[in-house]
Amino acid sequence: MTLVTKLAPSILAADYANFASELKRIEETGVDYVHIDLMDGQFVPNISFGADVVASMRKHSKLVFDCHLMVVNPERYIDALAQAGADIMTIHTESTPHIHGALQKIRAAGMKAGVVINPGTPLTALEPVLDLVDQVLIMTVNPGFGGQAFIPSTLTKVQDLVTLRQERGLAFDIEVDGGIDDTTIKLAQQAGANVFVAGSYLFKGDLAANVARLTEVLNA
Repeated sequence: MTLVTKLAPSILAADYANFASELKRIEETGVDYVHIDLMDGQFVPNISFGADVVASMRKHSKLVFDCHLMVVNPERYIDALAQAGADIMTIHTESTPHIHGALQKIRAAGMKAGVVINPGTPLTALEPVLDLVDQVLIMTVNPGFGGQAFIPSTLTKVQDLVTLRQERGLAFDIEVDGGIDDTTIKLAQQAGANVFVAGSYLFKGDLAANVARLTEVLNA
């Protein structure tokens, strides 16, 4: 099975004071996705923004909004994010005791459903809900802050997830997030990922040139 390769610049690493112009810059690179991290200061120590900011971004962009919620009980935000214009809502198995029901509600709200696990969470935590999701995100750093170093051992989870997907005849995307640069992106691709979130690497320096570099590595 061959899934489309997608690069998702993380708006968390962009200029917060100029989201409209930053979204335009991202669009000009030719990518289709933008990764949007929502954090509540409880599930992770950091705080970013909520559905109202996503709604304001939506007015300025036609990109696919890939929204990753690092919040406690993310089901509380399903309706608000759907109304804000999110395309994909991805939630952590660790963040709610009702992961199955929450994913059902995301789909019922008209969004694609994604599920995430942290580096310390086993792949078995995902198995009961794989038939409900369009995307699985394997965190390749511990969540909450940008600029962290890639954790190589997480690639084993990507490889095992590819096997599990094949055994079950499913077709979800496999996304990686954290420490992605022009070296680690190839390792993640070789392990079986097809959606790549990159923040610090892309926004330090020339965004267009850095996107081109990652695209070149992926296509090599």
